[in-house]
Amino acid sequence: MNAALPRLALTPGEPSGIGPELVARLAASPFPADLVAIGDPESLQRAAKTCGISLHVEAFDDMPRGMRAPGALRVIEVPLRARETPGKPDPRNAFQVLNTLARAADGCLAGEFDALVTAPVQKSVINDAGEDFSGHTGFFARRSGSEVVMMLASPELRVALATTHLPLSEVPAAITRASLAQALRIVHAELIAKFGIARPRIAVLGLNPHAGEGGHLGREEIETIAPVLEALRGEGMALIGPLPADTAFLPAQRIRYDAVLAMYHDQALPVLKSEAFDRTVNLTLGLPFIRTSVDHGTALDIAGKGCADSSSLFAAARMAVELVARSRAGARA
Repeated sequence: MNAALPRLALTPGEPSGIGPELVARLAASPFPADLVAIGDPESLQRAAKTCGISLHVEAFDDMPRGMRAPGALRVIEVPLRARETPGKPDPRNAFQVLNTLARAADGCLAGEFDALVTAPVQKSVINDAGEDFSGHTGFFARRSGSEVVMMLASPELRVALATTHLPLSEVPAAITRASLAQALRIVHAELIAKFGIARPRIAVLGLNPHAGEGGHLGREEIETIAPVLEALRGEGMALIGPLPADTAFLPAQRIRYDAVLAMYHDQALPVLKSEAFDRTVNLTLGLPFIRTSVDHGTALDIAGKGCADSSSLFAAARMAVELVARSRAGARA
């Protein structure tokens, strides 16, 4: 009998967005994993029909699979409260989306799934429904009781974030010595555990232009960032910086590090996404399970048209499988 395929939990995200179409396209391919979607099976069938895909949906039975035929998809049913209208999110379905995330996270924590791959959610409609929701990263952190860091990774570049979805005016106060040290410890540990890098080299960006220019353009580098780096170097970490963000991504700099820690969302992600938007994967570091995701939103403007590019979801699933394989190899060692 074939060895069991890695079992990936898939959450389709916002039912009125492109997520269900992306999940259907992944399931229709010969992708080498046991795919288990958590959502509304009829919604997934409608998405498949939109894409011209034949999807064979069956209830999840928890039996390991050594092979999966293209088009086969096991589903754990979490029904919609209202039938989706492509491009027009309905707040009545916000709790269905949250329930899919909760079921997936709980299954990962229980060892039911080897990894979780998420399609995009519409944060605004969840907030409109009365839920305080800032994104997948914070949701899974709370669900698992973990301290986490968001990372986006392409084959050429890994970027972690010291702060995520904050107004720019709130970023300086959010970067403290304690929070920065915690983020760097998580990134360092996960580069070893998940990516197999024995001695990770992490470049740390400054907050201000020119990394503060000796205090003339801001003192956060002098008073917060540099002291943390010095302390963690004393613990054996290989840290470079604080670096000016405008030159940190030059080829001559990139060969010096394995990952970058940026101070805020738009400081580094435009570089990454402009280079490899269709190959970039969002990961949550620090969770007790593997979670990957697409690096884009719900694309409401093209939802229901069957033309959404599924490259990022395929990249996220491939990375999840690679991380599962590395984890299994480490467990056997």
